[in-house]
Amino acid sequence: MSIDGMDTHAAAPAWQAMARFERVDFLVPDDVVYLNAASHGPRLARVQQAARRALDAGTTPWRLDMDAWHASIEDVRRGAAGHLDGDADGIALVPSVAYGLSLAARNLPLAADETVLVLAGQFPSNLLPWQQRCRDVGARLEQVARPVDADGRPGDWSDAVVDAIARAPHLRIAALPQVHWHDGSRLDLDRIAAATHARGAALVLDLSQSLGALPADIVRWRPDFVASVGHKWLLGAYGLAYLWASPAWRERGVALEQHWIAREAATVFDSPPSPPPLARGARRFDAGGVAEPQRLAMSAAAFSQLRDWGLERVHAGLQARGRCLREALRAQGLGEWLAAAPGAHFLGLRPPPERLAGAAAALDRAGVIHTARGSVLRLAPHLHVDDAALAAVAALLARSGG
Repeated sequence: MSIDGMDTHAAAPAWQAMARFERVDFLVPDDVVYLNAASHGPRLARVQQAARRALDAGTTPWRLDMDAWHASIEDVRRGAAGHLDGDADGIALVPSVAYGLSLAARNLPLAADETVLVLAGQFPSNLLPWQQRCRDVGARLEQVARPVDADGRPGDWSDAVVDAIARAPHLRIAALPQVHWHDGSRLDLDRIAAATHARGAALVLDLSQSLGALPADIVRWRPDFVASVGHKWLLGAYGLAYLWASPAWRERGVALEQHWIAREAATVFDSPPSPPPLARGARRFDAGGVAEPQRLAMSAAAFSQLRDWGLERVHAGLQARGRCLREALRAQGLGEWLAAAPGAHFLGLRPPPERLAGAAAALDRAGVIHTARGSVLRLAPHLHVDDAALAAVAALLARSGG
């Protein structure tokens, strides 16, 4: 890989060698600098192979084994649980985070004049369900603004959120991410969860930008519901997401739809006079149509690869990528472009307004795949990106715009 003639190939850093990550594990061409894992994770070779096998198997549907299909559903359920509390009974398979959080919004009690707390600029999947629910019942939606310093630079979300939790009138639900999707700013969920529970409110988490990259301490945080996509840091298939439900909601939660796979199968096809019992645990929330063999095969392969690498090593490697990129930018004199808040595994750059267009254009010309949203350039490397490539990107940005 090269950027403007700079050789970005280098010996694998120590963290990479320890974790046995190989660039060949990822199907990213050598001439592409892919820094957009926060939009869609890079494709793993193992996942691509699984997808092809499943697609080929679909040409002979008469050979498909129902028992094997059910087993593959449970395999994926266990894979998702391994990134949360390890309990497969807590996982529902859903098509999207929006679906899962709409289910959470429907189930959690909320009355007129009570408050739901979210972040300003929160991703729509974890905003729209709460906006609609508040409108339906006459509740209040409070959006926590991010603090800024005297120079207008963004600060840490966590203090602002904890303060809002303490002040919100009749707080009923806090629906929050672990990492803000714009720039990787990390929220202190240890503090936030404790403050939420002290108010007697429910906690709902969208971990789409952190699950697979950061540990999720479900036991400490005690959320009611957790949702995550599968195609970002979990490296699986698009269109298959996960909803974790706390033990109480596994027993009394109401699904958004009624279909056979979420019921005990023994009599479901016998036209019983009343619905058969719901499936065990969070399976009652499983959505219809998402357990498609190719999606299942891709997601199972991704979970298998992550397990083989070791989740702690994956987390450490991704944090190392974020640190390396921040250090490379500071070395190029671009530290002022970084968010002031603690960063995670990816970051958003805020160039001066007069340099924003030039920086984005320089990245585009060099084939550096990134996301531009408003005044933020988001750079999200995965494990296939080495130190030399990140240093080259930082040098490129330093040269852009004069």
